[in-house]
Amino acid sequence: MQDPSTEAARSLAEALRRRPRTLVLTGAGASTEAGLPDWRGPSGIWRSRDPRQVASLTALEYNPVEFYQFYRHRLATLRGARPGPAHRALAALERAGYIHWLVTQNVDGLHQAAGHKTVIEVHGSLRSARCHRCGAPYPIEAVDVDVEDAADIPRCPCGGVIRPNIVLFEEVLPHDAVHAAFAAAEEADLCLVVGSSLQVGPVNLLPRLVADHGGEVAIINLMPTPFDHLARWLVPAKAGEVLAEVARELGVEVPRE
Repeated sequence: MQDPSTEAARSLAEALRRRPRTLVLTGAGASTEAGLPDWRGPSGIWRSRDPRQVASLTALEYNPVEFYQFYRHRLATLRGARPGPAHRALAALERAGYIHWLVTQNVDGLHQAAGHKTVIEVHGSLRSARCHRCGAPYPIEAVDVDVEDAADIPRCPCGGVIRPNIVLFEEVLPHDAVHAAFAAAEEADLCLVVGSSLQVGPVNLLPRLVADHGGEVAIINLMPTPFDHLARWLVPAKAGEVLAEVARELGVEVPRE
């Protein structure tokens, strides 16, 4: 008997052969196969840490030592990380013309490292930093420092603290990225969700927006999501394996690691 995920991959590949305008939305599950931890899964980071204590605007301003220690650990985890099978497959499908837009909730930069050209980062990037006051750009190494007390906090010449270029809890998402994501959803015929729990707004509404104007939705995620009822293709399997099968069906070569 054929594996249901293989059947779904073949059906999804058949849909992609029709060359719909395809929007991909990726979450932490796209990167767990690259060895990075997720956030909200059964063993996710937020199961053991309160994000308000280490990853919020309040933490940056009132608990900076723990804030910088947390992100230094995150950078150490990210250092040396290489694109996983989902990143490589998506980049190959983009090169072959099957993907038009990719929106990611991830901040690891692994889509770009895999060669993906059009990436909309709605939560920012942990590959760069900026001054919290004046916005001056800095390399991420500027915040990869050992902060034991307030005197160790990295600062810009303007006096502002230098922080990772990501969206913290209590901050609004970057307008340009969110606008680009929703504009893509307005045009898309197919929304392919890869490794997202679809719990974080507002981008979790992208599949509904595509479905509302007659588009189709595919969800590849190990755990259920609040929007599973929208999906024509619902595949509870590892994203990299499913996408590799989709690529094989389409005759698209996916580079090895």
